[in-house]
Amino acid sequence: MIKVPILLSLAIAVLSPSTVIADQIRVFVFAGQSNMEGADSKVADVDRFPPFRGVTDPREDVRFWHVIGREDKADSKGWVPLQPVRNMVGPELVFARDVTKATKGDIAIVKVAAGGTHLGGDWNPDDPSGFEMYPLLLKTVRAAMADLEERGFEPVLEGFFWHQGENDMFDEGYRANYGPNLANFLKRVRTDLEAPELRFYIGELCTKTIWGMDLRPRMADIARGQRSVTEVDPLARYVPTSHVGVEIGGGQGLHYHYGTLGQLEHGANYAAAYLVNEGVEPSPRAGMKRWPYSRTREVDLWILAGHRNMEGERAFIQELEQIDDGKGLARPQRIPYRYSTGGGVHASTDWEPLAPAGLYDTFGPELSFGARLRSLDRRRPIAIAKFTHSGSQIIDWTPEGSVAKARNLHPDFVAFVKASMAAVRESGARPRLAGIVYHVGENDMSWHPFRQGAPERVAAMIAGLRKDLDTPDLPVFISQQPPTDHESVNNVDVVAAMAAMASTDPNTHHRLMAGFPSQDRQLVLDTEAVVWLGRAMADWVVEVDDR
Repeated sequence: MIKVPILLSLAIAVLSPSTVIADQIRVFVFAGQSNMEGADSKVADVDRFPPFRGVTDPREDVRFWHVIGREDKADSKGWVPLQPVRNMVGPELVFARDVTKATKGDIAIVKVAAGGTHLGGDWNPDDPSGFEMYPLLLKTVRAAMADLEERGFEPVLEGFFWHQGENDMFDEGYRANYGPNLANFLKRVRTDLEAPELRFYIGELCTKTIWGMDLRPRMADIARGQRSVTEVDPLARYVPTSHVGVEIGGGQGLHYHYGTLGQLEHGANYAAAYLVNEGVEPSPRAGMKRWPYSRTREVDLWILAGHRNMEGERAFIQELEQIDDGKGLARPQRIPYRYSTGGGVHASTDWEPLAPAGLYDTFGPELSFGARLRSLDRRRPIAIAKFTHSGSQIIDWTPEGSVAKARNLHPDFVAFVKASMAAVRESGARPRLAGIVYHVGENDMSWHPFRQGAPERVAAMIAGLRKDLDTPDLPVFISQQPPTDHESVNNVDVVAAMAAMASTDPNTHHRLMAGFPSQDRQLVLDTEAVVWLGRAMADWVVEVDDR
């Protein structure tokens, strides 16, 4: 932690009333462009997401100084209680909630953000152009720190949260030099704010947005630039965001911004990253106390895999009690479960009893899938392993991948399946790889080139899995929800094409999942629909197995 300009050492994880300096206040800076502003989020939508209800209420205990926007700026002109600005939900709201719950001491937040701005230009410390965001940043942070000192506080510049880069990818020079430009930015901020040990948290550009699909080579360049800095700067941390929610737009449903849910989870990610650096680890999850089956029995291992809805983007445990048999799904089941979600962002360390395990009080179809399998045949021991990345597209699951090599999931997926088989053996049981249930990428169905290429890519994924797992007859179940219905993509009958691909192989099965509860959003399934999907998957695999 840095008190401008004095270096301090303070372990937040062990703060006590005797170690907290009475008038010390930790100051956090949030800066960047539209996805730092909170673009396309709405305060009224927060109540749609149970884990985050109440975070938009003004907080008198958290000081907030903001300058947000470009030509028409929302300028607080000093400290105000932390609250939404212009009806937008920024990541600072959940960040403040989580940090104040986990640590002691006062905090204050300074936010300077403007959509459509460039690190190569507007935020350039050496030659700021355009909206000249860098001078504005320094002016605002300095004024905020000075004001706190005048009020008798000892301000400590604690962390700098940066989310920016989408606009730099449209300029060839800015894109190619994003890494060096970012390194220079960090260096100059530390120098100009007299904070040589200031920690930076660099937010990943979300690959779930439309730009993550049609501009993946450019996005990959920015990501490489960011990682080139965080990999060598011990005080800079790369914060993944591709697993968070993204706003559902009109037309095909794809969007450029996180929107409300994504911003709420964006803030939770930043808080978690900060708290880990301060030694505050999340509470460990309960492992399985004992293996629930005879150690000599063969166990059917089911692998669940996929994207947004297999991960469970909008299925919340707080809503389970409103669903038939939902309360039972919220309780741990005697079914061994392990998982890697968000592309490895959130993963189990051992077998756990099957129960909700998502990062944000979320869950996927695994709960109802497991419960239904058990109800259909209690004599057959089962275990479930789930591998998902809600910010991926089908191309990322193929052995070849794409030009964005860092997004290739195939090696990790193969390793996860092998590790899951080994984990069953370590329990003393004999694993049988019963099958892989893959829910087809939702975003792929909304962009013409990816929708057109989906069947071929799924076939490549299956062939790669069978080869690398040395299981040529591996059963694979391709689950597909009704695809995007829009004139721009409807000339590609992806359901028929996927069914035709599966029909050429007796061990590849395809089913269009029809009968979902009514949904008010494209692409994403709500709590009730995710539960329905898990049950439908279980009925299907048992039906195939009984043939």
